[in-house]
Amino acid sequence: MAAGAGSAAAVAAVGGSGGPAGPQAVGVAAGGVPQAGPGGPPVPGPGAVLIGDRLYSGVLITLENCLLPEHTLRFTPSMSSGLDPDTETELRVTGCELIQAAGILLRLPQVAMATGQVLFQRFFYTKSFVKHSMEHVSMACVHLASKIEEAPRRIRDVINVFHRLRHLREKKKPVPLILDQEYVNLKNQIIKAERRVLKELGFCVHVKHPHKMLSIPSSPGYLNALFLEQNHLNA
Repeated sequence: MAAGAGSAAAVAAVGGSGGPAGPQAVGVAAGGVPQAGPGGPPVPGPGAVLIGDRLYSGVLITLENCLLPEHTLRFTPSMSSGLDPDTETELRVTGCELIQAAGILLRLPQVAMATGQVLFQRFFYTKSFVKHSMEHVSMACVHLASKIEEAPRRIRDVINVFHRLRHLREKKKPVPLILDQEYVNLKNQIIKAERRVLKELGFCVHVKHPHKMLSIPSSPGYLNALFLEQNHLNA
């Protein structure tokens, strides 16, 4: 499934990156892991850079390879940690719904919410829900996506919005967030989660959205054309 804006549609939306779900770099496997030659060491591409134990090279951003391979979808890191597939799918959908709802409250453009959802999905195809907090990663992806799409929001605002959404999910009366040591600890955890997402994706966070022609109101996109055509038919 291509990168979508909705929550459920974004479950497999992992397109356009040099990370685990994105296009392959020359001589580099998905996620930046070096590809070994036949019976030999990894084969670096032109201009390859070794960072830690990972080899990075040029990144090809296209929509032709925006989907994860079937074997990756069949057995994820969360499954290897003992999480059943239904629970993982529910966590993925819930995370994307949180990002969408938070983006609306933060008045982010739709493209920023879609970018946050794609980053969220990419991260959890390399890391386990058992070992990483779904909510913390969701907050980190919203904060990161707002900067990527040039609509930055303060991390304090992101935390406040998720705090309100948590109370609404639990059917409690929303109360203001107290700026105590617990808040400071949470803020530090979100910052660390954002760094972890960047590291895991190799800092390649560009997202090529296939639905841009549909979702940009200022452009004469397909929806606008179909709407005009429908009006013409009704007349």
